[in-house]
Amino acid sequence: MKKYILFDNDGVIVETEPLYYKASKRALKEFFDVDVSFEQYMKLMTDGKGVWLAAPNATKEQINIARNQRDKYYQNYLKTENLAIENIHKILEKLSKDYKMGIVTTSRRVDFEIIHKNRGITDFMDFVLCVEDYKNAKPHPEPYLKGAELFNAKKEEVIIVEDSERGLISAFEANIDCIIVHNEFTKTQDFSKADYFIKRLEELPTLLSSL
Repeated sequence: MKKYILFDNDGVIVETEPLYYKASKRALKEFFDVDVSFEQYMKLMTDGKGVWLAAPNATKEQINIARNQRDKYYQNYLKTENLAIENIHKILEKLSKDYKMGIVTTSRRVDFEIIHKNRGITDFMDFVLCVEDYKNAKPHPEPYLKGAELFNAKKEEVIIVEDSERGLISAFEANIDCIIVHNEFTKTQDFSKADYFIKRLEELPTLLSSL
C-alpha cells in the first residue's frame, strides 16, 4: 500500500518547462549564435548534461555569463506567465487526507521560491528538495532516495509522479514505482520504464486508490 507521494515540480504541479526551454534557447542564440533545436535540447536535458553543450566551443567564463542571463530571462517568465496546473489545489487537498507528500525537483531554490510565492501548493507538502539539497541531480537516483529517506519510508510505500524521462530514470534507478503524467512538452520522450500512466493529474487519486 502506498503511503507517500514524491512529486516532481516542473511539468507536474506547475507548468514551467516550456519557459526554461524558451530562456535557454534565447541565451544560446544571444551569446553563441546557436539555434538549439527542441530535440537537441530534450536530449541534453534527459542526459542531465546541461544545455551549454550545444555550444561546444564556449569557454567556462562565457557559459557563466550566458547562464546568468538565461536565469534572469527564466525568472522574468516565471513572474509574468501563467504556470498553473488545472485544479491543483483540489487534487492536493484530496490526496493530503490519505498520503504524506513531498516535492523533489532539479530547480534551484531561488527559482522554486519565485514559482511558489503565494501559490499555496507547498502548504500540502512535508518537505521540498531542490537541486542544492543533494549531490547528484536526476537522472541519478539520489534525489528520490533522499526523499524516501526523509519520510523514513520503505520503497514499496512510496510512489513518484513525474513527467520527464530524466525523472523516470531517477525513479527507476532508485527502484521506486513511478507514475508518468502526460505533458505535451515531454510527450516524445521514452517512458517505457514507467509503472503507470495518467493523462491528467486529476486522475491521480483514483489510480492511487486502486494500488
